[in-house]
Amino acid sequence: MKFDVQALLNSLPYMGKGMLGIFIVTLAIILTVTILNAVTSKKK
Repeated sequence: MKFDVQALLNSLPYMGKGMLGIFIVTLAIILTVTILNAVTSKKK
């Protein structure tokens, strides 16, 4: 089995965009849950 360094380097931008997408979606979910919790929580 041969390890192709050039193929790895060529795929890094795609992997970076995927990780950025995952980060953005996770952040959006956290913000949505936080906002919904603030809006629907009962005031004491």
